[in-house]
Amino acid sequence: MPKSNFLQAPGSFLTLMLEKYNLAPFRLSKEIHLSQSAVRLLVLGKNRITVPVALRLAKYFNTSPEFWLIMQVKWEIAQAEKDKDLMKIVKSISRMKTGSAPKKKSAGAKKSATGSRAAVRRVTKPKKPTAVKKPAPVKKTVRKAAKKRATGK
Repeated sequence: MPKSNFLQAPGSFLTLMLEKYNLAPFRLSKEIHLSQSAVRLLVLGKNRITVPVALRLAKYFNTSPEFWLIMQVKWEIAQAEKDKDLMKIVKSISRMKTGSAPKKKSAGAKKSATGSRAAVRRVTKPKKPTAVKKPAPVKKTVRKAAKKRATGK
């Protein structure tokens, strides 16, 4: 997997932006309507940049949301590539072979042995009638009790 020459955590980049514009994290949190703790966790790299956060940062810093999200994804990929167990699993996966997917046959036409196309009549199975549920059998003791009540015995 290709690695870029320059890769920076989104939180450290956000810190550089705050320094460049002489902004305090508190002011940024007020400006983008995000809690102070959320901004602090972003700066520390403990929170990831989500789509809502990317939209807010993009609007405030006049960038695109994709800029922030791509930076986040590239950072996560770089971190995942450092995981030796994961990389062993990834290396053990074989690539899909081209042409291995089953090909669909065209409906309504079939090639005959001579190579010409002949119309094929679809044979459908008759639908089975849906089963009607039978009422549950009534126990004999219930019938006897109902009979006694009806006759008064």
